[in-house]
This record gives sequence, C-alpha cells and structure tokens, in this order.
Amino acid sequence: MTVPPDAVVAAVERAHRTEWGLVLATVARLLDGDLATAEECTQEAFEAALRTWGERGLPARPGAWLTTTARRRALDRVRREAALRARYPDLARQEAADDPAAQEDDVDLDDRLRLVFTCCHPALAPEARAALTLRLVCGLTTAEIARAFLVPEPTLAARITRAKKKIATAAIPYRVPGADELPERLDAVLTVIHVVFTAGYATPGPALVRPDLVGRGLDLARVLAVLLPHEPEALGLLALLELTDARRAARVDASGALVLLEDQDRGRWDRAAIERGDAVLARAFGTCLRTGAEPGRFLLQAAIAGAHDEARTWAGTDWPGIVLLYDRLLGAWPSPVVEVNRAVAVAFARGPEAGLALLEPLRGREELRTWHYLPAARADLLRRLGRAEEAAAAYREALGLVDDGAERRFLLARLAEVNGPGPARGEPGVGGG
Repeated sequence: MTVPPDAVVAAVERAHRTEWGLVLATVARLLDGDLATAEECTQEAFEAALRTWGERGLPARPGAWLTTTARRRALDRVRREAALRARYPDLARQEAADDPAAQEDDVDLDDRLRLVFTCCHPALAPEARAALTLRLVCGLTTAEIARAFLVPEPTLAARITRAKKKIATAAIPYRVPGADELPERLDAVLTVIHVVFTAGYATPGPALVRPDLVGRGLDLARVLAVLLPHEPEALGLLALLELTDARRAARVDASGALVLLEDQDRGRWDRAAIERGDAVLARAFGTCLRTGAEPGRFLLQAAIAGAHDEARTWAGTDWPGIVLLYDRLLGAWPSPVVEVNRAVAVAFARGPEAGLALLEPLRGREELRTWHYLPAARADLLRRLGRAEEAAAAYREALGLVDDGAERRFLLARLAEVNGPGPARGEPGVGGG
C-alpha cells in the first residue's frame, strides 16, 4: 500500500517526537553505553523510515519498527569487527531473534531512564547536562538547542561533543544509580527536566512559548514519574509542570501580547491539566506523610502553582498561604530567585511597601544582575505606590535586560503608562503566568 509522502513525513515527525529517546536508549544499552554509535544508528533508522514507509505502509508500532531497524544498523556496523560478541554480547544475543517480524518487539522504558541519568551524570558540567539530554533523549538538533538557550551553535556543538567524550573517557556507567546514590543523582535529573520545560517558556522572539520544548519537558517528567512512582520530588516536578502549563492558553491575548496572571481569563485554563496536577500533587504529599520525608523544592513549587490554580479570581488568591509555602521553599532551597518571588507574594499579602522592603536588599546580588524580573518587580511595586519616576527608571533597567519579544512590549507599555498622566495607584500588577 503506497502512502502519500506528506503522510510519511508527518508520521516520521510524530515518531521522532515520541520515540527518539526510547530507540536510542535501547540501542545504547545493547551497545554497552556507546552513545555515539547508538545516536548514529538511530538517525539512520529514521532516515530509513522516510525511504520505506511510503512503499510498505506505516507500521502499526513505529517505535518497535525503528528500534529493530536501529539495532540492525548497529549490528551491521560492528559485525565486521572480530571481537563483536565479546564487546557487545547483548547485541549479539539479539541477532538470532532479529527478523522482519521483530516489529513486535517491546521497548524497555528503563532504557530511557538509563539514558537520562547518563546525560545528567554529576561528572558532566551542569550546562552540558541539559544540552545533552535535549540532544540524545529528545532528539533536538544542535541548532534547536542553541536557539533555546541563546548560545551560538558552534559553542553548543562543542559543549555536546565535550560531554560525549567525557562519558566515553571517564567510562561513565550506563545505568540507573543505586538507592544510595539516587537522592543526589535524581536532583540533577529533575533540574535538567525543569530547565528543558522552562526554556520553552523563556523563548526569545515574538512567541512566548515553545510548545515542543514544553512538551519534551512534560514527557520526560511523566516518564520519570511512571518509573519512580514513590519519589515525592519526581511526582512534585510532574505536578509543577502540569499546573503551570495549564495556564498556557491564557498567557497571551488575541494579538499575542503578554497577559499577566492577574488579568488572565481563568476560563481558558486547562481544567483537565489542573486535575492531573492536583492528583499527582496529592500522591506526592501522601508519600511524604507515609515516609516522613520533608517536601522538597519541586513539590513546594507545585503547591504554590496549585494555590494559584485553585483561586477562582485574582482577588481570591490565598496570598498568606502562598507566603507560607515560600517560607518553606526558602528553607528547602535557598535561592535569590525564590527570595524575589517571595517578596512579590508578600507585596500582595501585606502591601507593596512590605514587598519592596524585601526586594531592595536583593538589588546588589550578583546572581540576579542580569535577571530582568527583579527590576520589573520593583518597577511594578513602585508604580503601585505612586512613585512614577522611580518606577520608570526600574522599567528602563528591566528593558535593558530583555530581548525583543512579548515581554519587552509589555514592559514598554508599562513604561509609557508611568510616564503618562500619572501612575495607577493601588492597582496590582506583578504576577507571572
């Protein structure tokens, strides 16, 4: 049965989004963690799909078809070597069962977890972990990753190459860490997945969201929650991403302009995503209660996101409760970014002067020097207090740290507002989407 070329391309693109990491992870396991060869064989399998699916029809299970094809490519590459069976015994054992009917093979999700933990190994530089995860687990191109992190493509390519060499030369094991190592290693994995997701919400240019990056982050978080169902932080991360992404549709108006949380049409929030997030959140806190574990940073951030999603109106937000959650978050994860967000919550719970008093000491922090949200938050609180000149100066400071895009247009509009007839004293204004 001949399949139209457009349908083949669409099917391969769909399979690339959902199956790339699974295929690569399976082949990497059979090759004893040889990531470079596994990546090349996986790429060849997708190229073969483009060539053959049109003539033979779309497979019922694209992931299994691609895994079988990638494994054959791996066999072809190494069977010429005399020591094949000594080097790759698992792959050699698969050879006997590898026939055309092998399209019914199952894919082992544990393989994907091995790949994620390998990409996030502590021996790798932190900035390399997210890039390598996006490349190997999610299948993004070097150019796509470079755009996501605002890094020149050659720099990003060199970073990935160094990370791959480090894995090979340091003989980083291709496995899921044992129980004694898991707490330290898991945090790195969760952080990388969170970085992938937030990169989708911090994209430059006219669009406020990169759905592909957001989807990759959500997909990874869901896989991790399935594979580690009793880890509160893994559940907490999934809940955080679900509860945050539930508000995506309301973050921009019909013209593409940024809409702050306080102004969003809450009827456009994804109630199904909120229900999913709430359910995972309850499971995570239930696990903490049963085991006596203290909620970690991702679980507490999810609780804050859930408090926002529960509020039927902006005025009905439980700001005192959110401040208490930020207090606990600061204890679990001391961070200047958390301090800024807590100060904003305090401003809504106790008044803008209280929030501003907490923001002022943070202005000299080196970690926040290039983060536009701090001057933007100050500007908004100053605006609410009627201190128009100071607010304008703070808006200009924030604008100096923002590239073109919806956030810049929003800040320019606020700057024009405070430079106009007069500030809108008493209006709320800070609040992320």
